[in-house]
Amino acid sequence: MIKKYAYSLCCCVCFLSFLTPVFAGDPVYPAAMIPDSLKSNAHIVKRMEEVSIKINDPRDVRVTTHYVLTVMDAEGERYARATAFYDKLTDLRSIKGTLYDALGVPIKKLKQSDLQDLSGVGSESLMTDDRYKQHAFYYNVYPHTIEYEIEIRYNHSFYLPFWMPQRATAYAVEQSKLTVTAPKDYVLRYHHFNYKGEPVLTKEGNDNTYTWEVKNMRPVSEEAYAPSWHRRTTTVQLAPADFEMQQYKGAMNTWEAYGHFMYILNQGRDQLPDGVKQTVHQLTDGLSREEKIAKLYKYLQEHTRYISVQLGIGGWQTFDANYVASKGYGDCKALSNYMCALLKEAGIKASCALVYAGEDDKDVTEASFPSSRFNHVIVCVPGTKDSTWLECTSNFQPAGYLGSFTADRHVLFVDETGSKLIHTPVYTMEQNQQIRRINATIAETGDMTLKADTRYTGLQQDDLLAMLNVYTREKILERLKQAGYFSSYDVNGYECRQLKESLPAIDEHLEIAAHNYATVTGKRMFLEPNLLTKTGRRLTSDSARRSDIYLNDAYRDVDTVKIIIPEGYTPEAMPQPVALQSIFGAYASKVTVEGNVITYIRSIDHKGGSYPASAYPELAKFYNGMYKADRARLVLVKK
Repeated sequence: MIKKYAYSLCCCVCFLSFLTPVFAGDPVYPAAMIPDSLKSNAHIVKRMEEVSIKINDPRDVRVTTHYVLTVMDAEGERYARATAFYDKLTDLRSIKGTLYDALGVPIKKLKQSDLQDLSGVGSESLMTDDRYKQHAFYYNVYPHTIEYEIEIRYNHSFYLPFWMPQRATAYAVEQSKLTVTAPKDYVLRYHHFNYKGEPVLTKEGNDNTYTWEVKNMRPVSEEAYAPSWHRRTTTVQLAPADFEMQQYKGAMNTWEAYGHFMYILNQGRDQLPDGVKQTVHQLTDGLSREEKIAKLYKYLQEHTRYISVQLGIGGWQTFDANYVASKGYGDCKALSNYMCALLKEAGIKASCALVYAGEDDKDVTEASFPSSRFNHVIVCVPGTKDSTWLECTSNFQPAGYLGSFTADRHVLFVDETGSKLIHTPVYTMEQNQQIRRINATIAETGDMTLKADTRYTGLQQDDLLAMLNVYTREKILERLKQAGYFSSYDVNGYECRQLKESLPAIDEHLEIAAHNYATVTGKRMFLEPNLLTKTGRRLTSDSARRSDIYLNDAYRDVDTVKIIIPEGYTPEAMPQPVALQSIFGAYASKVTVEGNVITYIRSIDHKGGSYPASAYPELAKFYNGMYKADRARLVLVKK
């Protein structure tokens, strides 16, 4: 991974960003003074917040955050903890805090001995200077009020905090203010979400001060399939035009300038040892371009592993290729740089690409606002028609496939001749498929045995692929038994076969014995012919929908189910065929009975993408129609 401070530390600053304690002599914040309009449906109320950023020069940025929160109930405790990260690039100067009761009377002040000083090292980290201090009062009498002040100094200006007054839906804000003070000749860049107008600009002496402020932000309703929270609430992102980080200077006013800085920062670190060069030629001489890429990617996967090593600027600057070759490990930057070096030796040009990775974080990077909002590095191998993408931290991903972790988002392609923002592949409905065939037999008692053969392709196989390569067979079987396919069942057989192609696929064979699946009452048997693939969510109607609709990925499911029923049973009531058409996709299901064989066919073509809030009633109708159809019952009667 690369340093996440462009996002995570800023998140943290937002998270606690509001600090300047109200100590003796300062006003208190009795809970009774909160307006009813803000208390309604709120777990926590931000009484006040002041975030003050002072940019003294490109190597000295001071951030003071002061906030006061009234915790309304136990649910609000998740937001009542102070957390501040620090490392060689970030100096945590102080944390202060005070706890007040419901009347606003001070109960306790934070002592430095109360602070937890914790390592930011994860389970896959070998060396990192990431640390954080954390504090919570753990007071469970509600309501109560907490106040924190945090002072931080950045010894660089590579990334700046962002401001997000409202942290979540059940979070109310009385008042919040952001001020940024910088020299007059300093170019401050900013980008707004849901903020009306421009900041107030005041000039005093040699400084400019920019001020943003919001008041009386009520809690908002949870809304299904909404965009990322930073796009739904008031958010102000900040970024420099020119910056310094240790001895390096750069610019961020364009993506090309930012990419050029990253190129210079890592230039010359792709030199391979002679032994590895020889191995590259032994493996690839005489092969086609595609064969070389696949061969060297497999070599990388077999001879290296991911371990995070980040110290100071090393969170952004890679260890060189020789380091990875000798150690056999590296973080995402180092492994990607090493992969580029291997390809270079084989005569293939490749470049690193910065990305914000995460299955639900496709829209973190704003195309119109160059800024340091990346947490991962992958490799792009440009081709005459299509590029080949490589995820170098994975030991099992097939060459040319990214998966949901980094697909369908903006990335910064870093190149010596012209870095630029480009987009990773979007996997389509035709690529993300689950095609399943089930053969089942139901006994007179209602017990059922079934065999299901399923092919998963594209994004539909991602979770299963990870499970097969991370878990033991015993753990996989345990998870299958806990998956909740039926109310009571045993897993009697399970096998998988992976097809490692540029669009990967997995063939799965599953055998289950379900107890009392069909309900037998007298002469009648009740059962749901849809056995394994059911829509899991009903949506409530919402005429006051505020957010646009965001559906993560497109996919296709097709189930063909054949169920042998006991002799002598005939249909008494059959589900009617269902065909749903919507801007969000199409759904169909149909049941037929011939002799003692029930045939059930279900298909869904589900679209992804963004839709206006006004389309929500249609989404609810579509989803609820599928939910009902998936649970339709067949009634059989014995002659």
